[in-house]
Amino acid sequence: MKAIGLMALATVCFAALDATGKYLVTLASVPVEQVTWLRFLGHVVFSAVFLWPFAFRPSLRSAKPWIQIVRSGLMLLTTALNFISLQYLQLDQTVSIFFLAPLLIAVLAGPLLGEWVGWHRVLAIVAGFIGVLVVMHPGIGTLHWAMHLSLVATIAYALYNIATRYLAAYDPPEVTQTYTPLVGVLAFAPFAIAGWQWPQDMSLWILFATLGLWGGLGHWLLILAHRIAPAGVLAPYIYLGLIWMSVAGYFVFGDVPTLWTLSGATIVILSGLYLFARERKALGTAKAGPASDIATQ
Repeated sequence: MKAIGLMALATVCFAALDATGKYLVTLASVPVEQVTWLRFLGHVVFSAVFLWPFAFRPSLRSAKPWIQIVRSGLMLLTTALNFISLQYLQLDQTVSIFFLAPLLIAVLAGPLLGEWVGWHRVLAIVAGFIGVLVVMHPGIGTLHWAMHLSLVATIAYALYNIATRYLAAYDPPEVTQTYTPLVGVLAFAPFAIAGWQWPQDMSLWILFATLGLWGGLGHWLLILAHRIAPAGVLAPYIYLGLIWMSVAGYFVFGDVPTLWTLSGATIVILSGLYLFARERKALGTAKAGPASDIATQ
């Protein structure tokens, strides 16, 4: 229950991060480059103040430094494209497309990690793609071009998770956590400075500061949750994000989820839950096999 609570709080943080980013790039007209850079800079500041003195020591001594850099670049790509798409899409639309990530991870884990899926999982993945198509509903009404950016961001995030899983065999968590925001800070600094806009309202500075708080705290809560409970138990609770996104979208931006979004999100969530259930069943069978052999002997 403690791990599930931490996971739920992490989804609240991520919803607050997206809502803050959307507010800054739409209502406050802050350049996306500036918001993206401040998100990663704030992440570094949050880690330096709250994590490094108490939780772990930062380290760049990686056995796979180039993979770490690529992984951080994928997080940067995910964040930048997500903030761009949030300029034009509702929060519930982007998060519904983003829910495709666990299914994409299952697909990509085969060729990239050698973790192939069975036909049950393939059916769940196909259903998930259908759900995303319902959210985007191409050919029925207008398909907004920003939905393509949200889809690319989701693919980048799936690759980011694959890289994280790969690096777990080579680097300790504190190394990976140290690398996470660095590419964003270094790569986007020239773009952010070139298009920098000094806010006149003090409240915007507060929102700037919270970008790193929501992002850094959310990722740290995820780490704490996964230390207590297995991923298969926690994964379904990522879908709580749809509730928080819908609430934030309604109260901050006056957005009401469309029938397309709710229908597509339901399909994606059900297919994701089925996929998680199959993985847990397979894991339970694998654990039960050797135990039953020993009992027979």
